[in-house]
Amino acid sequence: MSAQHWPAPVAAAPVAAAVALPGSKSVTNRALLLAALADGPGLVRQALRSRDADLMVAALRALGAGFEAVRESAAGVDWRVTPGPIVAGAQIDVGLAGTVMRFVPPVAALADGQVRFDGDAHARKRPMGPILDALRALGATVDNHALPFTVSGPLSGGEVTIDASGSSQFVSGLMLAAARFEKGVTIRHDGPPVPSQPHILMTVQMLRDAGVHVDDGEPDVWRVAPGPIAARETTVEPDLSNAAPFLAAAMVAGGSVSIPGWPPSTTQPGDALRRLLAEMGATVELTPTGTLTLTGTGTFNGIDADLRDESELAPTIAALAALATTPSRLRGIAHIRGHETNRLEALVTEINRLGGDAEETDDGLIVRPRPLHGGVFHSYADHRMATAGAVIGLAVAGVEVENIATTGKTLPEFTRMWGEMLRGEVR
Repeated sequence: MSAQHWPAPVAAAPVAAAVALPGSKSVTNRALLLAALADGPGLVRQALRSRDADLMVAALRALGAGFEAVRESAAGVDWRVTPGPIVAGAQIDVGLAGTVMRFVPPVAALADGQVRFDGDAHARKRPMGPILDALRALGATVDNHALPFTVSGPLSGGEVTIDASGSSQFVSGLMLAAARFEKGVTIRHDGPPVPSQPHILMTVQMLRDAGVHVDDGEPDVWRVAPGPIAARETTVEPDLSNAAPFLAAAMVAGGSVSIPGWPPSTTQPGDALRRLLAEMGATVELTPTGTLTLTGTGTFNGIDADLRDESELAPTIAALAALATTPSRLRGIAHIRGHETNRLEALVTEINRLGGDAEETDDGLIVRPRPLHGGVFHSYADHRMATAGAVIGLAVAGVEVENIATTGKTLPEFTRMWGEMLRGEVR
C-alpha cells in the first residue's frame, strides 16, 4: 500500500453516532467576501476553516481587507473583518476553489491596477470564460480566458449577458461585488438552464440580508443596485452537503447517524439529502430542535433523480448507487464535468475499477449494482471523490482511497470524524 493510499475502514457493525459538521464552505466564502466589501467592520462567526476558506481569506487580505481570528474552536473560527480600499498589485492563489477563482476577480476589478490570479494545475482547466468575458464587458481589462490571468480595473458596471450553464458561480460571482460597481449590474443568462439554482438563491438572500437591493423577479435575469453593503454579524450554518457521506454510512452499515444544528429553513442544496436518501429507502427525521437523524438497514434501492440543483451530492449518491439493490440513473449533471475534476468520467472509472457497472450519459450517469472488490479508488484531488470512496469502502474490503488528504478542501478532519463515527463517539 502506498503511503498516499488510505485504507477505507469496513463497517463491522451498525453505526450509532452523532456527527457535528463544520460550517458551510459556500456560506463561509460568501460571508467573508461580503464582509470585506462592507461599509464597516463585521463579524463572521463559526466560519469553516479549510483550504478553500483559507484561500479566500488570503485573497481578500491581499486585496486590502483585515482579518482577525477572535475565537477558534471545533465549531470553526470567528473572523473580525475590517474592510479597506481594494488595492492593486496582488498575486492571488485560487488553489482549486471555484468560489475563489470566480468570486474574487470581480472584487479585484474594483482596484485601480492589475491583480494576477493563478492556482492548482487542474484549476487551469476549469471553465472561467463567462465571468472573465463579463468583466471585460463591464469595463475591466482581462488578459486571458482561463487561469492564469490578470484583471485590471476599475470597472463601472452595467448590463451583461452570459451563458451560465456551466456553473451558477458565474452569476453569484458577479452579483456579490455588484453593489460596489458604480452602475451596479444586470446579469442576463442566455443558454441551457443554470445548474445549482439554490446557490444563486443563497447569494441573493445573503445580499439582501446585507441591505443590497436585488431584483430576481424575471427568469434568468438578476439586477443588483449600486449602494452600500451593510456591516453585520453573520453565523455560518453547518455544511449540509458534507453530511452526505456520514448519512450514507448509516444506509450502508445500518444503524443511525444524527447531525445536530440542521437549519429548519435553508438555501443550501444539501438539504435535498432528506428527500433523496428517503427515496432510496432510509428513514429520515428532523426534530423541532434541529437534529436530523437518518436510520438505515444496510439494504437500499437505487434512484432515478435529477440532481441539477444538487449536483455536489452526485458523488455520494453514485457511491450509494453502486451498492444498491436496483439500478440508478442520475440526470441533469453534465456540468460536473467542469468541477474539481470531470466527476462523471471519474466516477465511472473508479466504480468500474472496483468491478462495478457505471456508464456516462449525455447529462449524467447510469449505475447498475454488481458485486465490488477491493482496489485503489482515485480521488483526482477532488474532495467529494475521496469521500465517495470512503462510502464504498464501508461495504467492500480492501478499498484504498488515494490522496484522502484532499478532503481538507472542506472537511479538514474527515478521517478522524469518519473513525469517530464508526466507533460511535460523539464529538
